[in-house]
Amino acid sequence: MTTHLYRASILHFPHKSAQPKDDYIYIKDGALVTRNGKIVVTGERKTIENQYHDVKTHDYSGQLIVPGFIDSHLHFPQTEMLASFGEQLLDWLENYTFPTEGKFSNPEYAAKIADIFLRQLYRHGTTSAMVYSSVHQCAAEALFSAAQKHKMLLIAGKVCMDRHCPSWLQDSPEKAQKESADLIERWHGKDRLYYAITPRFAPTSSPEQLHALGELAQQYPDVYIQTHLNENLNEIAWVNSLFPKHNGYLDVYDKFNMLRPKAVFGHCIHMQEHEWQRMAQSGASIAFCPTSNLFLGSGLFDLKTAEKHNIPVALATDVGAGTSFSMLRTLGEAYKVGQLRGEQLQPLHGLYLMTQGAALAQGLEDKIGNLNPGSDADFVVLDPNFDELTSLRFEQHNEVQDIIFALSMLADDRAISATYIAGEPVYQTHIK
Repeated sequence: MTTHLYRASILHFPHKSAQPKDDYIYIKDGALVTRNGKIVVTGERKTIENQYHDVKTHDYSGQLIVPGFIDSHLHFPQTEMLASFGEQLLDWLENYTFPTEGKFSNPEYAAKIADIFLRQLYRHGTTSAMVYSSVHQCAAEALFSAAQKHKMLLIAGKVCMDRHCPSWLQDSPEKAQKESADLIERWHGKDRLYYAITPRFAPTSSPEQLHALGELAQQYPDVYIQTHLNENLNEIAWVNSLFPKHNGYLDVYDKFNMLRPKAVFGHCIHMQEHEWQRMAQSGASIAFCPTSNLFLGSGLFDLKTAEKHNIPVALATDVGAGTSFSMLRTLGEAYKVGQLRGEQLQPLHGLYLMTQGAALAQGLEDKIGNLNPGSDADFVVLDPNFDELTSLRFEQHNEVQDIIFALSMLADDRAISATYIAGEPVYQTHIK
């Protein structure tokens, strides 16, 4: 058995909490021990070192170990179109997204971008993600294969669209159901990989396709579902015109049997009260994508109301409408969204939404999102003093809450000293 000890400050949320800003574990002079891809123990360094004095030691003194970041909504085929200028949602899809995703019919190209995509996640401290592929089965295969090589916990799915998109990106109800089923049988539950049934959003799936995907969701009740909901006012009006017999956008998914636990809905900015209530009843969760919502001018997510209804919420980058792979920067933008709404997102609350809170939203808290004994050894080493400015910033103010907040505003990939997945380094600035 291979056992490793890591010296650093330790910060995590050990369980579900309604008040994560007050309910966390912080050990200033701490240590974490891993064995065979699992966390064995965390605690005070002196105590741990006395118990594990003859194991391989990695010294990250002066730095901070936190659980690996979980990105709950992003699009791997949009990696290359990050920061494309202008437009709101529907025009942005037509002018940028669809032409880019057309390239992913080529398996070699999909494999190339999958490797780049995962490297970007790792260098920004993201160890798990819930990912949209393109409409092409081969692209999803490439992504799963790339993640499997690093023992990554990945949830992903082939996008399904049979209307209101270019003909060369369309599948059909039958093809969407068959290819999704094939991918489920091949990848769901294999190693640390999980499948998500993925209608892009209601306008690009006919009622027949939504029915076929709903059948699949009933056939495989343990798979995930991911799609978009109530992101843009024009989008909502379009949905209402396409589905006039339904009681709003959420009701479309509900009537096609895709509203349930393990269903994650991106955005949810313009929700009606009955939709908040129904989502709370269903056990589904929300991916809050602040950089994307601001970039596309979609609106300001109402985190307070979501939490009032006890709906699980997870932070997400939504690359490529989102403007950065950095979950730390995404946290900074979530704070700004709260400010514009007259609400204050505490820094540790925000960190919770991209670690333990995200794991809870996906039903994976026994595996990821924390540093509990028995959890998978997915963790990130943060260097608060990664440049001259941050070193100056933390000379006087270096409480853990202040460190996380300042990093959410100032950090980039230079703040990531190392990223570990299943106990193995997948990114390091230098060997420790």
